[in-house]
Amino acid sequence: MNLENIKYCPGTLAEGYNTYSPSCLRNVFNNKKVSHILPYDLPYKDEELAEAFRENRKRISISGVQEKLSLLLEKNQLRLTKEGEQGTYILKPIPRDLKKVDQVPANEHLTMQIAKQVYGIQTAENALIFFKDGTPAYITKRFDVKEDGKKWGKEDFASLAGKTSVNAGPNFKYEYSYEELGLLIQKYVPAWRVEIEKYFSIVVFNYLFSNGDAHLKNFALLETGSGDYLLSPAYDLINTRMHVDDTDFALDKGLFADAFKSEHFKKSGHASMVDFSEFGKRIGIGENRIEKLLSPFLEKQALAESLIRRSFLTEPNKRGYLMMYQTKRNFLISK
Repeated sequence: MNLENIKYCPGTLAEGYNTYSPSCLRNVFNNKKVSHILPYDLPYKDEELAEAFRENRKRISISGVQEKLSLLLEKNQLRLTKEGEQGTYILKPIPRDLKKVDQVPANEHLTMQIAKQVYGIQTAENALIFFKDGTPAYITKRFDVKEDGKKWGKEDFASLAGKTSVNAGPNFKYEYSYEELGLLIQKYVPAWRVEIEKYFSIVVFNYLFSNGDAHLKNFALLETGSGDYLLSPAYDLINTRMHVDDTDFALDKGLFADAFKSEHFKKSGHASMVDFSEFGKRIGIGENRIEKLLSPFLEKQALAESLIRRSFLTEPNKRGYLMMYQTKRNFLISK
């Protein structure tokens, strides 16, 4: 990307900025004036730098197939962590072995911003950032690290479900249903009636924006200052359909623990508001609340379309992203 052509904040996508806006600097970078350009060339251009990146990858303990690097903020500059240091940011460069790989950082950034700005979903703070040559990467602030560098307790739902690759095979994080995951929230979260509604909204959002990789390890409980556990901010939200030919739901069983399917689902193969209403009831949400929670997802959201236009996707992929959103919304509003 030509870094001289930036017209929108690479964090909030606000218009009229050629770098991070004050709002982005406050939320993502602790009010420090951080550059949107990393102090690094791409690793393959420098063997010494490539080795530093390889060593850094060995130390980060976040699961997942996408390459992740650990960074920390020193004064106003981001840098790779060294051995023994606790990183406070995760950098995700362009991955490999996917369609349209160069669009992955912008896709994840856009999807996370829509979740937060349009639907009020609490998300991990995030932004786009660029290597010196203009190649984009996705950066997210770690929500499990305290100001003193110690970590908050965090349990993903694969652990809560007792599933590992040893006892459940290589697909352990997919062999479940969203209904069963919701019941785990009831089991482990004292304030589950509040948290289950947040969870419901994330599941609907993932469907609407074609995130087919919302598996057990992409949901987590996070320790609070009071010592209890609540649903963590949402993370790894991305329109996977842009890059792989996946299904509407990451979990093999879909929404339900049994074989329930609405008439619309039987005809179209896609879930509608009827399916999500049934899903909401099964995880303990009252009918009036389900209707209120579904409402913003059923409506046409002008801000979502505006954020897509202002995103760092290429023009053809902006059109594709918008079309996928509109198609899913048509399925969702069907009865």
